[in-house]
Amino acid sequence: MKLPSKIQFADDKVKKAFIDLKSTDKGLHDHLCKAFKDIEENAFCGIQIPKRLIPKEYIRRYKIKNLWKYNLAEAWRVFYSIEANEITVISIVVEWLDHKKYERKFKY
Repeated sequence: MKLPSKIQFADDKVKKAFIDLKSTDKGLHDHLCKAFKDIEENAFCGIQIPKRLIPKEYIRRYKIKNLWKYNLAEAWRVFYSIEANEITVISIVVEWLDHKKYERKFKY
């Protein structure tokens, strides 16, 4: 099922980190832009993380109930949650991590 969505950031810190990437890591910024475009076209284009593996930090900080992973180039990942009301589906960008940090956070 294809479900369009709108991208939002989990908080101002995540949004600022994305904006700052444009001047510090243009490549990663471009990869994230492509990912956000794909997620806007289909909120379910990522891979759903099982609920038991969602980091407690995300649940506490952002009150999310689901988590999705979108694989980027060079072993980076972007994590987002999907919320919906009767009118709009929102994909909330939580964080992006390189492979090493991803493995640590998810205890792989």
